[in-house]
Amino acid sequence: MFRATRAADPAPRERAAEVSRATAAVPPGAAAAESAGPALELLVHGVGGTTPEAMLGDPRTVRVTGDDTAAIHRCADDVDAEAHPERYRDRPVPEAYVWCNLTSGNSARALWLLLLPFMVINLAHWMRPPAKEPRWAIRLYGVLVRLVALSLTVLLVAAACEVALDLTAWQCAGSAGCSRSWYWLGFTSVAHHGWWAQPGRRLALAALAPAALTVLLWYLSNRTWSAYESQQPLNADPAADATEALRPAFSRPGFWYGRRLVARLRAAHTAAGFLTTAAAVTAAAARYDRASTSAVFATLGLLVEAALAAAGLVVVWVVCRRGRTETHLDERLDRAVTAWLPLLSLALLALAVLYAAWDRADWASSGTLPGDRAFGFLTFAQGMLVVALAAVAWHLRRRAPGERTALRGLGGPAVAMLACALGGVMTGGVAQRVADWVDRGATPGTAGSAPNGPPPLLTWQASVIPALIAVLIPVMLYFAVRTWRAARADAPRVVADYPTERPDDGRTRRIAAARAMARLTDRAPLFLGIVSGASLLLGAAALAGAWWTSQVPARAADAAPAPVAFGADAAQSLGSWCTGFGFLLFVTWGRRAYKDAAARRTVGILWDVGTFWPRAAHPFAPPCYAERAVPDLAWRMNTWTGRTGGRLVISGHSQGSVLAAAAVWQLPAGTRRRIALLTYGCPVERLYGRWFPAYFGPAQLEGLHQEVHCWRNLWRATDPIGGPVRVNGDVDRGPLLDPVAYGRTDLHPLPAPILGHSDYQADPAFAHERALLLAELAHGVPKQRADQGSSGRSSG
Repeated sequence: MFRATRAADPAPRERAAEVSRATAAVPPGAAAAESAGPALELLVHGVGGTTPEAMLGDPRTVRVTGDDTAAIHRCADDVDAEAHPERYRDRPVPEAYVWCNLTSGNSARALWLLLLPFMVINLAHWMRPPAKEPRWAIRLYGVLVRLVALSLTVLLVAAACEVALDLTAWQCAGSAGCSRSWYWLGFTSVAHHGWWAQPGRRLALAALAPAALTVLLWYLSNRTWSAYESQQPLNADPAADATEALRPAFSRPGFWYGRRLVARLRAAHTAAGFLTTAAAVTAAAARYDRASTSAVFATLGLLVEAALAAAGLVVVWVVCRRGRTETHLDERLDRAVTAWLPLLSLALLALAVLYAAWDRADWASSGTLPGDRAFGFLTFAQGMLVVALAAVAWHLRRRAPGERTALRGLGGPAVAMLACALGGVMTGGVAQRVADWVDRGATPGTAGSAPNGPPPLLTWQASVIPALIAVLIPVMLYFAVRTWRAARADAPRVVADYPTERPDDGRTRRIAAARAMARLTDRAPLFLGIVSGASLLLGAAALAGAWWTSQVPARAADAAPAPVAFGADAAQSLGSWCTGFGFLLFVTWGRRAYKDAAARRTVGILWDVGTFWPRAAHPFAPPCYAERAVPDLAWRMNTWTGRTGGRLVISGHSQGSVLAAAAVWQLPAGTRRRIALLTYGCPVERLYGRWFPAYFGPAQLEGLHQEVHCWRNLWRATDPIGGPVRVNGDVDRGPLLDPVAYGRTDLHPLPAPILGHSDYQADPAFAHERALLLAELAHGVPKQRADQGSSGRSSG
């Protein structure tokens, strides 16, 4: 165990950057670094963001390069450091890369919390098992994830159609009693017998809401596409294009350049949104025309529906046709798809609106729109896609088994199921709350309530929410008891880590509890697996219940015993309130984050973790900040070392360590020989290696270790995020003692805090290891090899 408190360093300073510049702990051999040319320390912060003043420990900072979104800063006194190397013989020049505005800087981005299912399904794409064969299974895995993502877009727009077309324009405006309660529905009410009173015209007007939602999603995706996916990455070695397919994915020139795929997916999903709205409008008018005596209108309705079905098949083909291109910078754009597909779907929507708005004097709205079955079909299709995805993932996992792979390679399907469940809960929450709103709080579909309410499936989905909560409560209690027992068992080890200190039961319990709580992260796969499995089974039960209710609604109500009926009503009511509360909670968080900068930063942490990966499955997900941050870091390291010939330590904390590793992968081999990698609080193996084994698996991390000149990784047992990287060689340094002092000492007269994931730079080990890295770079030490030993490894 690396005991930081035994080092001959001074007391850790409160400000991280001050310790970063400390020079008291100079290891043997570091003096030779003074004549080895300039040295640069490039600091990369982690989740939550910070300021350059806090990173550099100086209130006077200057932006060296970059813009208001992401930039590199230096202290004002260090701006011309390269012109005065004699000032920096005993320390590196500190630089800070601040990227927090890529995620949490814009207040409008807090509303992206409502797009959480899109972000989650995008993560599922990158959770593929690490097998490289067979190629058909790898391609099929990507296709299935993209189809699930497409179904989520259709589900979102269908929910908007349910609210605007069915609940509002069809049911409420079609009822004189309901429409009188809302003055803004007066001109469409059947009680006024105006031009807009006909059902088709009300539907045509209401179609503006889901169409506007689709346009808004297209606009946001297009704007972020220009700012993120269109950023040129560093083209490290054009001559190596022939072998790029054999190298780690992060080293390929086109990995951080998803311009073409996102443009195609954006066009397809935009078209899907327009076509969903058009289908909702057309279905009601076509149903009426088939029951009427007008053969012309019936034929026209069939033609419009056939055109919509054909366009839908084109959308599915576009989504399935092409995946990501990573082996080279793909500058092409499929103009026939990106320009004409959304315009064609918009034209079909206009045709559907004209068809529905045609004069039908005898048409009256009753019941619900025929789109009720669409939600059942979507739920069934999503379930089948997730099951097929699990089968493909299991096949790939058998080709490349890994002991630490999350859920034995089924992490992607589990996350895809979670995305579908989130989409269903949000859809049900919107429909239930709007139904309660338009009928002034009456229970939809009951006597005395004018609207019939949302589709039965959404009601059944609400009914299974209490069952899901009932499943999760004992699971959470199990983890709580296990954590408590682990903390008790760890108490003797805590005392042993501080042999010169007098034991204190209260202090020991707090440290042991921090260590036990940190280990909960390693049990997250089990919890996610239980949630996803329960969601799949309960979703199937809700689908079967909705179908049974639609077949025998009267017999189901009459034949059920009183206790069963009471329990069903209670579950439905409680589930309805849960889904509604969940949706309102999302909206409240979004509103608070829009107004409160602190809350906005908290919401931004979700995107820091979830939007590292490019948008490979869903174009309406929050954009990938790494497609800007990784090229920024790679360009800076490559140009600075090429211009000065100096040494560079890239120092990354938490998510910054992931960005640092990804940027080092992008560098040419000559530049990597001048680079040292210092990571701390690093989730590269503990989180990314387990959940994304095809990109951060043992083989990839071992390859990075062999290619970079030298690498050190600091970690603590109290850190719930960071951990060892588990590669062969002298890389891992830990677990560092946390707190650095058990009680009051001469160096620590006040109680030392339990730092957990924060303030790694305040640990004396940080300055010590950074000095060692700079010394190794100065001496030209050969890159690390597996036969150097494993003294730095720890099982954690």
